[in-house]
Amino acid sequence: MRIAISTEDGYVAQHFGRCPEYTLATIEDGNITSREVIKNPGHKPGFLPKFLSEKNINCIISGGMGKRAKNLFSEKDIDTLVGVTGPVEKILEQFSRGDLSQGKDLCDR
Repeated sequence: MRIAISTEDGYVAQHFGRCPEYTLATIEDGNITSREVIKNPGHKPGFLPKFLSEKNINCIISGGMGKRAKNLFSEKDIDTLVGVTGPVEKILEQFSRGDLSQGKDLCDR
């Protein structure tokens, strides 16, 4: 399982497309086996779903995401978890244990 977390200053960013960076992680058998932080390559309509699909991402975690983006990720068979807040390391641990749940979407678009 490969996940991407919208990241800002070590915390889950409020808006997926407009965050400064993404934390990408691989989780195998409940263990985080790799992680890297990459700069946001830019917020252009339809670009991020394709870009992250090419990086084999299976799930996006963010504070918020617009409906159109959710639909575009769904078309690429990428799940979205929104309404998530907190330190990225804590979120990674919760997700790897299967304890992360979605909250209220923080994006009003």
